[in-house]
Amino acid sequence: MKDRLKTYTPHIYATVFGLVLLTGMGGYMVYEGQSAEITVIEMEGAPNDIVFIADPHLKSGNLAFMSSVAEEINALNASVVLIGGDFVTSDEDDLSYQNVWAEIDAPVYAVLGNHDYKAGVHGLNGPAKMLAMQEADLSVDGYDVSMLQDDPLIDLAYGADVAAALEGAGVRVMQNEYELLNLDGTELMLVGVDDAWAGRADPPEVPETDAFTIYMIHEPGARADWDADLILSGHLHGGQFSAPGLEVIKDLGIVDIQGFCNQGETPAFITRGIGSSSMIEQDLRFGTPPEIVVINPSVPIDGADVMRA
Repeated sequence: MKDRLKTYTPHIYATVFGLVLLTGMGGYMVYEGQSAEITVIEMEGAPNDIVFIADPHLKSGNLAFMSSVAEEINALNASVVLIGGDFVTSDEDDLSYQNVWAEIDAPVYAVLGNHDYKAGVHGLNGPAKMLAMQEADLSVDGYDVSMLQDDPLIDLAYGADVAAALEGAGVRVMQNEYELLNLDGTELMLVGVDDAWAGRADPPEVPETDAFTIYMIHEPGARADWDADLILSGHLHGGQFSAPGLEVIKDLGIVDIQGFCNQGETPAFITRGIGSSSMIEQDLRFGTPPEIVVINPSVPIDGADVMRA
């Protein structure tokens, strides 16, 4: 009996250690999923205090965190707030959660993402969307992603319900539209392109202007080299779980995951997002904390990661 205990004891210790490690790792991933960092982008000519977030994926488990994000945005004295899509995770999410955006004091503009149309969220449907994007025309003059509409899993009615819930919370949902804004004396031409994975992206004809121009589109891989000063996207969550090699892949120009993109002529920035599409009620992240982006803050922000475009 003693010999058997001697044999099993190291395995028991290893098992207990492994369980403690996994529990601790899981707890850390939940913690990081609710610990937003601020990234400052300094761009000449851009209006001050533009705040950009994406991918809230609202659900019961992160609703309190999103409310705290709204409070933080208010503390930043945002001139305008831009949200880059994926407001929901699944069709089981309560759309009344979107009322959290009414807590933001500044005007809020948004585009929808693939989750908001249930596009590419079922099993292998996501990889299928990436393959279908190979057939898309992403040139400025011939832009066409209509082939991605050929998907019976897309739910345009649900997308309309999400948009209605957002509008009810005071969010201006832009679906292939533009609007000229005046932010404290500086003009911003804001262009919102609808979701590409749902085949809905159809960039509008934008009049020539001297205004600083921002395009928003959810999937960064669906952008074109539009005549813009900046393109803002989300979708990728910064990888959500950092792993060795991700930054190397980005630096080699193979794929852009977060931050400023290496590909394309028009400056483009991919945010890590503010939520995640975890299949549990809690957001999980590791090495890629949630991100609030502030363009040209009028007051320095302590602890922010500053990038200059």
